[in-house]
Amino acid sequence: MFKKILIGALLIGLIGALVAGAVIRTASTSGAEKARGQGYGRSEQADSYGADAAGQGRGGQANSYETDLVGQGRGGGRGQDGATGHVTDIDPATLNNALGSVATGTLSEAEIEGILYMREEEKLAHDVYLALYDKWGLPIFQNIANSEQTHTEAVKTLIDRYGLQDPAAGQAAGLFANAELQGLYNQLVAEGSQSLAGALRTGGAIEEIDILDLEKHIAQTDQADIKLVYENLTKGSQNHLRSFAATLQTQTGTVYEPQYLSQAAYEAIVGGAIERGGRGRRG
Repeated sequence: MFKKILIGALLIGLIGALVAGAVIRTASTSGAEKARGQGYGRSEQADSYGADAAGQGRGGQANSYETDLVGQGRGGGRGQDGATGHVTDIDPATLNNALGSVATGTLSEAEIEGILYMREEEKLAHDVYLALYDKWGLPIFQNIANSEQTHTEAVKTLIDRYGLQDPAAGQAAGLFANAELQGLYNQLVAEGSQSLAGALRTGGAIEEIDILDLEKHIAQTDQADIKLVYENLTKGSQNHLRSFAATLQTQTGTVYEPQYLSQAAYEAIVGGAIERGGRGRRG
């Protein structure tokens, strides 16, 4: 009888150990799945540039600020360093593929002037943001500067397609062939160097100017390839404007007010959904 009791106790103990092990393994697996789910969620934020600038480390999501029809949508989320960037890039190879089936036409003087001007205006945005990043060290400026580099290169694609002379060729950072843009660059860097709030408002001003100029040049052309590039650049500028406005409020508690756009046009942009293109790839 004693043997039977002892064997029974041992069996109960063994079964209990096995059950406990199973519970621990289940809890561990559940915890791992939960952790993976939370980590992915943090890298899928809609306001990556604003989050990076605020130092919240939410990282660069896949496709949240992916605005360009020919963009890449590279994400991944790098956390506290905020060095995500590239989520409103225009990929040169994909752009060339998209334009490959679009015929070129005969350009008017207004169309030519528009292409040359936008080449340097996108360069201006890139150069100002790098100068402000050097001054303030806020990742939003570097991230959007990286995107602006691909935007000015997208306009360079139009210059090459139509055999135009590139006004930005050989120009160092902060130097422009167009005297108006040279003066604007000097003014914007000076204003953005006064305070962090001023720098973020400067970023917003650049994007507002860009939106208005792109809208003007879109209205001046019937060329499908020019419209394709300009419309994607407009989406990028609208998303950058949203980001600067959000970051200004996060960093300083100040509500952004439009400087060139009408209040109605600005509210339509910031109140709208994040704009995405149809060809971005989730990173």
